[in-house]
Amino acid sequence: MSEHGFDVPPKAPPDVIGRREALADEACLALDRAGIPAHRGDLGEDSADRPGADVQVDPLADGGVLVEWNTREELATAAVNLLESGVDPSNLPHAIRHYETVQTCMRDALLGILASAGFQAERADEHTFGSAVRVTGFLP
Repeated sequence: MSEHGFDVPPKAPPDVIGRREALADEACLALDRAGIPAHRGDLGEDSADRPGADVQVDPLADGGVLVEWNTREELATAAVNLLESGVDPSNLPHAIRHYETVQTCMRDALLGILASAGFQAERADEHTFGSAVRVTGFLP
């Protein structure tokens, strides 16, 4: 427990983080080889405005490497603006449905490409990480 009384999830030790950093670099390289633009958003790169695969190391003890698809800003902004204005969840506007379809298709593509390249990859917990792929290892 922290000094404020909240349960803080334990962070991974430095050696585990180091292995994840190497895994994230290899995942970026594998995606790049497949023609997928990939970047390490956790290394200070401004990933919000860069379309492509955003690869980040999750520092928590049970974490791994997270890969999430970034669309161009105008696609994401259109969906967010509609959500902020309030929409009927039973009849979502096309812009939101299209954004969700792109995210789902690209998650599945990233998952398949990483698995084919030899990575242990799975869908991340949607409630915590949205449409991210979680990479936990590499099978040579």
